[in-house]
Amino acid sequence: MAKTIHILNGPNLNLLGTREPEIYGSTTLASIEDACRAFCQAHDADVVFRQSNEEGELVNWIQEAAVKSDGLILNAGAYTHTSVALHDAIKASGIKTIEVHLSNIFQREEFRHHSFISPVATGMICGFGAHGYELAISALLNQLNSN
Repeated sequence: MAKTIHILNGPNLNLLGTREPEIYGSTTLASIEDACRAFCQAHDADVVFRQSNEEGELVNWIQEAAVKSDGLILNAGAYTHTSVALHDAIKASGIKTIEVHLSNIFQREEFRHHSFISPVATGMICGFGAHGYELAISALLNQLNSN
């Protein structure tokens, strides 16, 4: 039976391709979505791919993912460093979660070094640009299939 993965993206990720390409690259979020769908299809997985600039909407989607999917990939953007609400939603739901970031957050400003997501995530992938999403899918499917 195919696994279902929710891939959620936080604030400003809708601007990928034009927003600070020296940090985030020139790949658009639509291109990342297409690559994720192709990768999931090749690995017999279904994907729900979403982006929101609203913290509460992301919380609702995490709760939905816990009921309707097998695992979660989350690029929380700036909410990574500020959102106890996202932390609590992941913790309360118990959903297997991979945190992903396009840039290496540990090579950036000090305030980006702290993640509220990491303590409740299965793991984190950062610094590999758009390819990080495929790495996250692979890691999550590996986790799901080994349990």
